[in-house]
Amino acid sequence: MSTLDVLTPRERVRQDGEAIAAIYRNLGPAVAEQMVARALGELALAMAGIAAQVRAHELADLSRQLKKLQRMAEGLGMVSLGTVGQDARDCLERGDATSFAAVWARLLRVAECSLAPDQGTAGLSR
Repeated sequence: MSTLDVLTPRERVRQDGEAIAAIYRNLGPAVAEQMVARALGELALAMAGIAAQVRAHELADLSRQLKKLQRMAEGLGMVSLGTVGQDARDCLERGDATSFAAVWARLLRVAECSLAPDQGTAGLSR
């Protein structure tokens, strides 16, 4: 009898806390908190929209949406999310469906880790 091992991918999310720190320095704590919260909400909505497009196989505008996601993530110091978003675009533009499926699964994991409510801004320097 053989044994079946289940592998559970885990993502180490890289974030640059300096991006958020610069926003707080430039805008002050009250305004920065509102701006960061709004930007995170918009990022989550963008990711949800992209996920809906992928589920519906509507790939025509997907590269542009992934670029937008990448820029938003980088603006908030979410290095991993931006990088994997770019990787997904690369696969899509090459027409490599197998690679895109694998990178898409990774993008979903990274987005889940990056946008988790318990992440907060305290863990952005990882």
